[in-house]
Amino acid sequence: MRAKQLVAALGTLLLSAPAWAQQQPPPGAGEDVVVATVDGAPIHRSDLEEVARGLPEQFRQMPMNVLYGILLDRVIDFRLLANEAEQQNVADDPAVEAALARARADVLRDALVQQKIREETTTEKLHERYDELKQSDDFKQEEVHARHILTNSEEEAKVVIEELQGGADFAALAEERSIGPSAPSGGDLGFFRREQMVPEFAEAAFALQPGEFTTEPVKTQFGWHVITVLDRRTAEPTFEESEPQLRQDLAREIVTALVADLREDAEIERFNLDGTPMEAEPEAGAAAPAAGAAAPEGGGGAPEAGEAAPKAE
Repeated sequence: MRAKQLVAALGTLLLSAPAWAQQQPPPGAGEDVVVATVDGAPIHRSDLEEVARGLPEQFRQMPMNVLYGILLDRVIDFRLLANEAEQQNVADDPAVEAALARARADVLRDALVQQKIREETTTEKLHERYDELKQSDDFKQEEVHARHILTNSEEEAKVVIEELQGGADFAALAEERSIGPSAPSGGDLGFFRREQMVPEFAEAAFALQPGEFTTEPVKTQFGWHVITVLDRRTAEPTFEESEPQLRQDLAREIVTALVADLREDAEIERFNLDGTPMEAEPEAGAAAPAAGAAAPEGGGGAPEAGEAAPKAE
């Protein structure tokens, strides 16, 4: 069944715009060996890897050796179709010619942006930004060290709370009653920041002082929780934790400055939807964030999956 789904997914790629063909092999991909030839022209391993990156998540997680045969057949099909299109002069069609021009412009634009970001994003700049960030009042973030007991129902959670109010040991109850992966460690989640948890869990946990536990069950998408806080502290995010966001912010500024410089040197005329000239040119907006800029990553000490998981899950 999975093989049929994979073939269907590759078929969808065949019918969609081949964005993967516009990209270059990722840095550090190793030797880009030839895996096939079609009419004497080589197909490289990187061609297969690019197709694989366009597959649904469930297939991207599979090892290349599992996907290899089907991927190779599809890339050969892609090459054969492209060659036939060349033979039939499909590129001479005005619509195809326009689409090729747009694709070329997109590739050139993205290549310029990424080149500029690589050139101007240095380790020194990132550390300078981090040092500046450390001076801000909100740089230090509050963390709590908590345990929790996860149950399937509100009634079960209420029974747990009654036992805790009667003097039961939280860690022992967690080992016995919790259905979460942290049960063997007494429900221990370690230290975490507010944004690392789903909102309902975070609100309840950060409302507690050390030694307190929730007197009402806390409902999240994972079930019903009883939470206790062991300790609270204020901690500074490390450079490694901050680096993804620092890179994203710096990339945005680099692209904004690049576009601003290009606007200054360009002659730009604007027209209305009906083609008539605009009476006054509006102010230029800020440049959009760089395409492909790294998204912020979660900080260290992330909670276990299936329990009080990060908001992204």
